Amino acid sequence: MSFGPQSLRGTPAAGALPGVVDYRLVRNAVVSEFRKGRLSRSDVCDAHPELLRAARHAAMSDAEECPICELETMVHVSYVFGSRLPAHGRCVTSQAELAKLHRRPTVLACYVVEVCPECSWNHLARSFPVGGRGRTAKD
Repeated sequence: MSFGPQSLRGTPAAGALPGVVDYRLVRNAVVSEFRKGRLSRSDVCDAHPELLRAARHAAMSDAEECPICELETMVHVSYVFGSRLPAHGRCVTSQAELAKLHRRPTVLACYVVEVCPECSWNHLARSFPVGGRGRTAKD
């Protein structure tokens, strides 16, 4: 990463991939609105059935407390989107699988969703690029 004038424009340096986007501030705002009573439980606990299925069977455990039901049931579900993947993305179930995708020459987008299978809370936690190995400054 460089700290030259191009970094002020918000564009990555030549050949560099964009970085991680963390959605923690948005998450904290939603949780705050829920705790103030401005959002109901049904407003924030609305996970899609497929996301809940993935959370129960294909997620990586987080052992973090859910901000809504306050049980230690949070898990992270990761989806990767990009060329040569299904249009609905691919659910990544292990670090080894993510490492394999990272070796691809094309850049993919990974989205990590935190999910509570108990109360259906879900929120996009972060996104980051995966792959792009072998890219040059000309790409």
